[in-house]
Amino acid sequence: MEFTQATVSDLLARLGPGGDHLYLSGDLDPEALSDLLADRYGAPSTLVLDGSTDPAVDVSRGSALLVPFADRAVTMRAWAYGDQWVGTGTVRDAEGIERPVLVVAHREVPGPPAVAPDEDEDVDWMERLVRLTGWTQPARRPDVDWAEAESRLGTALPSDYKRMVETFGVGAFDGYLSLNQEPWTSLREDGLLIWASTEHEDLYCWRADGDDPDRWPVVVRSLDHGDVPFDCRAAEFVCRILVDPQHRFTMARYFDTHWFMNYATNA
Repeated sequence: MEFTQATVSDLLARLGPGGDHLYLSGDLDPEALSDLLADRYGAPSTLVLDGSTDPAVDVSRGSALLVPFADRAVTMRAWAYGDQWVGTGTVRDAEGIERPVLVVAHREVPGPPAVAPDEDEDVDWMERLVRLTGWTQPARRPDVDWAEAESRLGTALPSDYKRMVETFGVGAFDGYLSLNQEPWTSLREDGLLIWASTEHEDLYCWRADGDDPDRWPVVVRSLDHGDVPFDCRAAEFVCRILVDPQHRFTMARYFDTHWFMNYATNA
């Protein structure tokens, strides 16, 4: 049985947003379906492998996908996508036959924390970003050699940006805002370092003025608006565009819930 992204879309539409599962043809290669979902949603988490459920799996990591099958899951991979869990793998049916399955379950997403314009400077914007995206995975790149990277770039880098890279790794917020794993230096002659970009070709930068990178302001270089400065740091900027529908570069108009699509391959 050969699947395409169009076939996957049709199956997910049949399942609907509320939560359900479908047994699929025994001719289906479960790995092929998993690859299609990974192309769409990023790297999965492994809930069940060879019949053994990861003991760390709970409601915040997709356990709702396993509920219809009790202890009959043989393999199960999961993706967090907005207010849904999407899973695929193999389970034993009532007759004990191992069958491929596609599952959707409701995902509880933390409500957006208040983002007031007069926030105290002591707010931990990275912690807020973790809560806002419902991020529950371990740090993806905890061992980045920042000393080597900063030596090569010739500058120290903002601490909240380094925490973002260490925590989230390779991927994009809402599958849209791509986080650079090292700043691009292509605008250095303009005093800008690029730390993220979007599908609309907006470049999220710092104006690298002064010796303290934690005080560098964000500048958006936009094809439509030129250079637009913001008096805030990177993590705060991401939080604000995720939840504030009035922000000039808001993503809140397009997504009701927020997540980070990780592109790295999980074990």
